[in-house]
Amino acid sequence: MYYLSRAVLRIIFRILGGLAAVGAENIPKTGGVILAPNHISYVDPPAVGCSMSRQVHYMAKEELFRVPILSAWMHSVGSFPVRRGTADRRALKRAIELLNEGKVVCIFPEGTRSPDGKLQDPELGIGLIALKSRTPVVPALVIGTDKALPPDSKRLHFHPIRIIYGRPLTFPDLYEARESRQVLEEVGRRVMAAIADLSSKYVG
Repeated sequence: MYYLSRAVLRIIFRILGGLAAVGAENIPKTGGVILAPNHISYVDPPAVGCSMSRQVHYMAKEELFRVPILSAWMHSVGSFPVRRGTADRRALKRAIELLNEGKVVCIFPEGTRSPDGKLQDPELGIGLIALKSRTPVVPALVIGTDKALPPDSKRLHFHPIRIIYGRPLTFPDLYEARESRQVLEEVGRRVMAAIADLSSKYVG
């Protein structure tokens, strides 16, 4: 179901203006990987998944799994629910399990969509998952999805989309550190700084 859905979505993105990936070579071809994109539109998850060859598993807000048909589809493509605003241990455990199995997991560090397109402060989850799994984090910058589906719109618009992937981040100086809020926040800061660097380079 995942690859069929991706094929259909790629056609839709092509019709709507195209989807381009820059720096896809920065995504390791094997092994566990955390994708860490900014979040500006509901279109972000499928755009990220369609921009790369490996299957992506998504940590998605629990509310989406309350819609029967949508829930069934999301489960079939490898997504799993997370309760936002809480330390959802079940979701964190599932993410780490997938990473330890060598899968790709997409986690939006900001936790929710930015209301104005500007980068927000990261939540602690990505720090915890990155340190527990010790897998590389690939920062990503999503460009154009907020124009393809603006926050106040219920239909897609014609607009090209780009996904920029940065070099993988690892945190060897933090892996053995005592797990504290400061350490988790430091991981988040580094990830968001890498996304900001991509933004300054490709957006200005």
